[in-house]
Amino acid sequence: MLHSNLSPAVPSHSLRTTLTWTIGALVCLLAWDALGQDRALAHAFGTGTGFPMRDQWFFVQVLHEGARRTAWLFLLLLTLGVWWPVGLLRRIDLMERLQLAVSVLVALGVVSSLKSLSATSCPWDLAEFGGVARYASHWALGIVDGGGGRCFPAGHASTGFAFLGGYFALRRRQPRAARLWLAASLAAGLVLGGAQQVRGAHFMSHTLWTGWLCWTTGWLCDLAAGWLRQRFAFADSPLPPESSPHATT
Repeated sequence: MLHSNLSPAVPSHSLRTTLTWTIGALVCLLAWDALGQDRALAHAFGTGTGFPMRDQWFFVQVLHEGARRTAWLFLLLLTLGVWWPVGLLRRIDLMERLQLAVSVLVALGVVSSLKSLSATSCPWDLAEFGGVARYASHWALGIVDGGGGRCFPAGHASTGFAFLGGYFALRRRQPRAARLWLAASLAAGLVLGGAQQVRGAHFMSHTLWTGWLCWTTGWLCDLAAGWLRQRFAFADSPLPPESSPHATT
């Protein structure tokens, strides 16, 4: 009996669920912004003379520099794995491996581009924390706050959140691994964003918006990949016999 080598399609109820979670998260983010809790939370870690943990070794060397280098190394391995897959990557096809790597790069590009256009300064730049800038919401477009700007969204949190797109690339063939990947990416983004919050590098909204942007980017990449499969009738590359869902022992 012949088996189709097309990957399993994502059922319509999964698309509805993804849309529901995406919109629900957006509503929560807008509510957080409307409640104006960013500065209150920042004052839990900062004083009128700055943020005591700004230069703390663990936050700087491990959770900032170390995490950044590790993430770039992991991305390099994922990119090489498109053509030379190992481990989990052997259980998905070529297009899904490519989608995984590309979605990470696109998410990083989206966050970096928005950050470069932002006039919002970091908490440690504000006068209330010993800096020179005045507070201005990231929604106050075009308002110069007197600081260095380029602080929204949170670039370092994207070191973890950018990998959220892997959930979409994995969920067809490896749903359990996809859920674990999702949890790990969320945890990494929140931990790294939280570390920057403690240091005074970002407000909490910066981190939360980064997570939402990376999630949405990963989903859009998934929709684009699905469209390309249908438009050009891409067939899946064969899986290695030992990981093929139709292999026998």
